[in-house]
Amino acid sequence: MVNDNRKVVLVGTGMVGMSYAYSLLNQNVCDELVLIDLNKQRAEGEAMDLNHGLAFSAANMKIYAGEYEDCSDADIVVICAGVAQKPGETRLALLKRNAKVFRSIIEPVTASGFDGIFLVATNPVDIMTKITYMLSGFNPRKVLGSGTALDTARLRYLLGEYLKIDPKNVHAYVIGEHGDSEFVPWSQAQVATKSILELCEENPSIDKNKLEEIEKEVEEAAYKIIEAKNATYYGIGMALTRITKAILGDENSILTVSAMLKGEYEQTDVFSGVPCIINKNGVRKVMTLSLTQEESERLCSSCQVLRDCYDELGSY
Repeated sequence: MVNDNRKVVLVGTGMVGMSYAYSLLNQNVCDELVLIDLNKQRAEGEAMDLNHGLAFSAANMKIYAGEYEDCSDADIVVICAGVAQKPGETRLALLKRNAKVFRSIIEPVTASGFDGIFLVATNPVDIMTKITYMLSGFNPRKVLGSGTALDTARLRYLLGEYLKIDPKNVHAYVIGEHGDSEFVPWSQAQVATKSILELCEENPSIDKNKLEEIEKEVEEAAYKIIEAKNATYYGIGMALTRITKAILGDENSILTVSAMLKGEYEQTDVFSGVPCIINKNGVRKVMTLSLTQEESERLCSSCQVLRDCYDELGSY
């Protein structure tokens, strides 16, 4: 942490960014929030709108539209800027359109003297997180993406609904690419300390095929939301807030963020969504789950999708 004043800079005041900002305000997560956008007038208007709600909040935040120089003493810079995903468009198809945006962001942020944590939400998030790492030159543990944090939340919600159990007591993860090759390692899914696969074997009313349907529903959730309302933003805004709280609170919480793998799961030089211990230094440790052979192969395939996509990008 840079100082006792918990300072967050948000780059990009679109629906995702402002859902995040609104969530920060309502949960009183930081002391100072700076909004940066190519459209300065929009950032100013959003700051005004949030400030007018302070009287109804428990927070006493300082909120204002700023410039990249304001990143110099920030704890976290959160990047939500980028072009929107079109209906039916895969996250990976966004890559070349969004890669061009990032150089104009990362260079002035690092030039300010910023030495905190980069948190990336722009899709395709695993690739954009790696681009942030490459452009910034930061320690990879200080560069993380929202990864499969929201996918994991969707999974736990759907499992909790099916099993009639509070999602907070469901321990299961979505790992790999935040996109079409993501998957659920069911061998590691538990309710309390009980394996969900064991529950299926013991209880005939729990259909194992339903688990596959739930996994598919998680994978397709974003597409369905985009088809219905053109974009997703509330869920990811709250996911970003949860990650921010883990960093600012030095929580050592386990969240499925996009982090660089450096030998974990026999994968290297790729950013992928995996369970990580998150604290004030960013990714303290990548947790390695005891995957089955089939699950290990699926993660390897997902990471290869990300490598191939990054390689196709070329220079940026």
